[in-house]
Amino acid sequence: MSANIIDGKALAAGIRQEIRSKIQNFTDAPRPPCLAVILVGDNPASQIYVRNKIKACLDTGITSLEKRLLADASEAELLSLIKELNEDDSVDGILVQLPLPKGFDEQKVIRSIAAEKDVDGFHVENMGALVTGLKGFRCCTPHGVMKMLESVGCPLEGANALVIGRSNIVGKPMALMLLEKNATVTVAHSRTKNLKELAKNADIIVSAVGKAGLVTDDMVKPGAVVIDVGMNRNQEGKLCGDVDIEAVARVAGFITPVPGGVGPMTIAMLLDNTMRAFENRFNL
Repeated sequence: MSANIIDGKALAAGIRQEIRSKIQNFTDAPRPPCLAVILVGDNPASQIYVRNKIKACLDTGITSLEKRLLADASEAELLSLIKELNEDDSVDGILVQLPLPKGFDEQKVIRSIAAEKDVDGFHVENMGALVTGLKGFRCCTPHGVMKMLESVGCPLEGANALVIGRSNIVGKPMALMLLEKNATVTVAHSRTKNLKELAKNADIIVSAVGKAGLVTDDMVKPGAVVIDVGMNRNQEGKLCGDVDIEAVARVAGFITPVPGGVGPMTIAMLLDNTMRAFENRFNL
């Protein structure tokens, strides 16, 4: 068996084209949608992520507003900037690039963003909406994964789904989104003792740990859908995920590559959330 590749790059390109067409057809809106991106410090990876997000905005017609603070900026300075953007009617979405430098309370920073501008979907109000089944902004990465599963017609109702990882950004909201679609969900983490046994019983595996080679072929049920959210460097310095893709691809039914899988979909969902924030603001 050779797994079908779920091409996140191509799927994301289609979503971006839909957003671009929407913006071009908005004749009553006073301006295009606007996303403010805040970067604190000079973390190289964060700089790349921010650059990619701004490029994606430009590609779709969303206005990007980049705000930079030095690594030695105070938390008070960051909170003041967020307050200013919260009150700015020309800004629809606010994103603070994580991780923040040491000394910042990330949860406090996230809570300071107005929920209606929290296009990352991390605010407790949006997370609470997910838990209770209400409308709100969904966290971008797990939302992108759901779109990928939908794109290949993966049956979710009654399926056994294993989420490896319990972060607030991916693992927990991923489990909730799968549960929302009536999957039977198990969440595994660093204290889980029978990971291989759980994985062998799963129709869907979503790994979001950040550990290269964690998911091997002897852990995967034949025909299972394997989604790799991990982002790592192997011993040769090459970008890779959590899944031993060459081996697992011989067993799985569908699999996502790294790079070119979940990453592009995360950005696409960020743009989609920004678009929704804009539509909500102008009742479009």
